[in-house]
Amino acid sequence: MTPAIDYYSNSRALVPLRSPERFARPRLVEPPKSKGERVQTHDGRELYLRGIEPGDMAALKRQFSRLSPEDIRRRFLHSMGELPDSMALRLTHIDPALETAFVLMDETVQPAELRGVGRIFVDESANSAEFSVLVEPHWARQGLGALLMQRLVDDCRKRGLSEIWGYVLLENRPMLQLCKELGFVRRLMPDEPGTAQISLQL
Repeated sequence: MTPAIDYYSNSRALVPLRSPERFARPRLVEPPKSKGERVQTHDGRELYLRGIEPGDMAALKRQFSRLSPEDIRRRFLHSMGELPDSMALRLTHIDPALETAFVLMDETVQPAELRGVGRIFVDESANSAEFSVLVEPHWARQGLGALLMQRLVDDCRKRGLSEIWGYVLLENRPMLQLCKELGFVRRLMPDEPGTAQISLQL
């Protein structure tokens, strides 16, 4: 005779899960995003170096609001009262095939603030890239400009480009001196008084 099955034993093998547990979707836990590479300024302050992200648009606009008219003119080569949303959107949504942009983020404040940015725009027809670098005044002379420039040069070499170049106002002596130390050569622009084109053969 077949023995009876005890459906009331302590074993849960024959007891189905309650309906909410059976049909619930598994909870997905996203891994925390990397802050990037930790770097230190000459005076010991800490920043994180990483590629720019679409979510950096607000931080980029806040950084612009902290710049003086002189800082803005040195970076954009002309005066600007504000950074339009359309431009901020364009600067934070890059095409990796033709652009690289590194940011230096200050995570000691909330929300995190952008203290420096360096970027290149690739000209495929000339096998070269135009660069731009900006570091906030209170974070200047701390080795950050050199760090961004070196990363941009390295990126251009990885891309197999033959040259990196940019326009710099002659009054922007710190940038001119930095580029000289990195091996860039300077050429005056007859059609653009007060402006030099600096370039480095890779």
